[in-house]
Amino acid sequence: MERLRQLGVTGAFVAVTTLFLGWGFISSNNDPLIVAMRAAFDLNYTEALMIQLVSFAANGLMSFPAASIGNRLGPVTTILIALGTMIGGCLLVGLAVGWHSYAAVLAALFVLALGITTLQVSANPLAAALGPARTSHFRLNFAQAFNSLGVVLGVNYGAAVMLGDKVLSAGQDRLADPRAVAEVLQAVQRAFTAMAGLLALLALLVWLQRRRIGQAAAAIPVVSGASVLDALRSRWALFGALAIGLYVGAEVSIGSIMIAFLHQRDVLGLPLEVGGFYLANLYWGGALAGRAIGTALLTRVRAARLLAFCAMMTTLLCLIAFAGLGPLSGYAALAVGLFNSIMFPTIFTLTLERSGVSQSSTSGLLVLAISLGAVIPYLVARLADVEGLAFAFVVPAIAYGAILLFALRAALTEPRPAAQ
Repeated sequence: MERLRQLGVTGAFVAVTTLFLGWGFISSNNDPLIVAMRAAFDLNYTEALMIQLVSFAANGLMSFPAASIGNRLGPVTTILIALGTMIGGCLLVGLAVGWHSYAAVLAALFVLALGITTLQVSANPLAAALGPARTSHFRLNFAQAFNSLGVVLGVNYGAAVMLGDKVLSAGQDRLADPRAVAEVLQAVQRAFTAMAGLLALLALLVWLQRRRIGQAAAAIPVVSGASVLDALRSRWALFGALAIGLYVGAEVSIGSIMIAFLHQRDVLGLPLEVGGFYLANLYWGGALAGRAIGTALLTRVRAARLLAFCAMMTTLLCLIAFAGLGPLSGYAALAVGLFNSIMFPTIFTLTLERSGVSQSSTSGLLVLAISLGAVIPYLVARLADVEGLAFAFVVPAIAYGAILLFALRAALTEPRPAAQ
């Protein structure tokens, strides 16, 4: 019987890990989409990064409702609702670009982000909980490694489909020819329609595995009468929420400006197409490699100490990018991805361990906190427009410095069980 139960947990974890791969692939297409929309609609950096801001806004609106849905309906139904919403969002993006309306594109991306938020709230604690508590850091980092793989694949896919022929290969970040604009928008339509098909396959996988996931999830302790607002009573949940928001804001901001940063003559002077390749395979690929390395290290190194080291390195690398040291600054910016790797899952699990309240409530607050990180890409975009792309790196440097403080504090604090 125990053997069968373990097989069920393993099968459930495999299915949930596949979801991490899928949503990493979908969400990472924001980076090439920013370049496509900036070229097609003649946007400045602040306007183009609204693509990221609407995703943050969706996190703010949907996180607590998603936690409430999870508490009431369970993880399987919540995941299926999330995937259905994401499919609708992808199809709406295709319709919106057909209308040649940037505002409509932003609205469609907001719907897509609502689904991604709901999926994150449900899948993150589920992946952490499907097994012994002592290996929760390992499991969530392992699952997040597949999320990073999805990001690498997604950025390569998005750059090739949305940008490769009409924008990046021409070395242009703005397009004046209406025919070229129409071709780029049609490419965006094709990209998001195909992603809707991918999500439908993931929904089918979850449906086929619904009993196994439900049975495995039934072993997760549930706090009776838990409220999604319980996490607001925990200082650790609030501290972790701040760290999560700063991390996601910094990571997203750097990824969003990377292609343009590497394109500058005084950095690496790369053609935009090559910059997209570097973004996908060095910045996001570095995150994938770092998660593989970090997952192995977490079997030997305390999670808080490893997080502190990575936060110290990302702070230093952002300061090098900010310093304007030519190619060195470009490679420093790319190297941030390697040390970003273990931050999200490690902050997440450190907070779950120390919050002392319902995991569902804490997870809802942590995903809600992603929306608070919206201030980071906004500040980065404003500084990029006013002072230049290099100067904008000072903002993520400050954010990573705050995460370093979180890690050092966590290293001095023991985990505590959820309140009953």
